[in-house]
Amino acid sequence: MKKVNKSLRQAQTDNNNQTEKQQKLKMKLLEGKTALITGASKGIGRKIAEKFAEQGANVAFTYLSSVEKGEALEQELQSFGTKVKGYRSDASKFAEAEQLINDVVAEFGTIDIVVNNAGITKDGLLMRMSEENWDDVININLKSVFNVTKAASKVMMKARKGVFINMSSVVGVTGNAGQANYAASKAGIIGFTKSVAKELGSRNIRANVVAPGFIRTEMTEVLDPAVVAGWEKDIPLKRAGETEDIANVCVFLASDMSAYVTGQTLSVCGGML
Repeated sequence: MKKVNKSLRQAQTDNNNQTEKQQKLKMKLLEGKTALITGASKGIGRKIAEKFAEQGANVAFTYLSSVEKGEALEQELQSFGTKVKGYRSDASKFAEAEQLINDVVAEFGTIDIVVNNAGITKDGLLMRMSEENWDDVININLKSVFNVTKAASKVMMKARKGVFINMSSVVGVTGNAGQANYAASKAGIIGFTKSVAKELGSRNIRANVVAPGFIRTEMTEVLDPAVVAGWEKDIPLKRAGETEDIANVCVFLASDMSAYVTGQTLSVCGGML
C-alpha cells in the first residue's frame, strides 16, 4: 500500500511539474511589464509597440505630428488586452520628457522598458547643410535619448531594474555621404548607450543599441523600385528588412531572455556590416 501511495504521490508531482512547465510556455515574454516607446505612430516604432503589446506588455507611446495615426494606434493596441496609452510629446525638449515620464508613472505605476525610437532625417551634403538642419537632427535624434533616459533612469534606479533600447542605425557605424548630421546623431547614441550601461549596470539596469540597416517603411515606399533593387543586391541576405525584424530583436532585448546582455550594439541589417 505504501508503494502504491508513493507512486500516486510521484505521479501527482510529475503532473504538477508538467502543468507548471506548460504554464511557463504559455506566458508571454513581456507579461506584466510596462514599456515606453517614443516616436511610435508609424514605421519601426509602431511595429515595436504592436509586438510589445502582443507579448503582454502594457504600452505607453509618444507621437508628435502624426496625431491621427497616434490615436488610431492606441485603439488598435487595446485589442491585445493590455493597458495602452498614447502621449503627444516632444522628447527633444527636456521639460516635456520629464513631464512624460511623470505622466507615464502616474498612469501605469512604473516603467520597466524604454525604447528611444524617435528620429528624423534632414539629408544634405555638408557644404549645403544649414545650421538649423544640423540642430534639428541632433536634438530630435540624440538629445531626446538623453532627455528620456535621464528622466526614466530615476524611476528604474529606485526599482533596481530596467531596460533601455536605443535606436541607432548602421549609418552611425559606417557614416554616409549626405548624412553627416544623421550619422553623428546615431553614432552619438551608441557612445551614450555604452556609457549608460556602465553607469547603471550595478542597479540591474541594462542598455543596448539596435542598429537597423535598410528597412521597408513608409519612407522607402516612395523610392524608385530600381534604386531599392540595387540596394538589396548589395545586402548579403538579398532583401530589405521589415519593421518586424527590428521589433523582434527589441522584444528579445526587452525580455529576460537577454538578462546578461548590456552595452551592446546589435546590427539588424541582413549582413550589411
